Amino acid sequence: MANHKSALKRIRQNEVRKVRNRYYHKTARTAIKVLRNEEDKAAATEQLPKVIALLDRLAKKNIIHKNKAANLKSKLAKHVNKLA
Repeated sequence: MANHKSALKRIRQNEVRKVRNRYYHKTARTAIKVLRNEEDKAAATEQLPKVIALLDRLAKKNIIHKNKAANLKSKLAKHVNKLA
């Protein structure tokens, strides 16, 4: 166990950030899954900018890597364009 006041504070901060980051990451995964399962092109086209913005925010906050965000955005865009 930590003995310094600053170390105890750091432990508390890390725990809060871990929970928050896990929530953001899980929310993004759910949004991606919903978009991938979408069959209607109009609905998917409407959802795509929201999901892309969400991925950009996560990459900016270093919750996911910027290249992973780019790969996901590319694959989602290809999926939406392929819908009939």
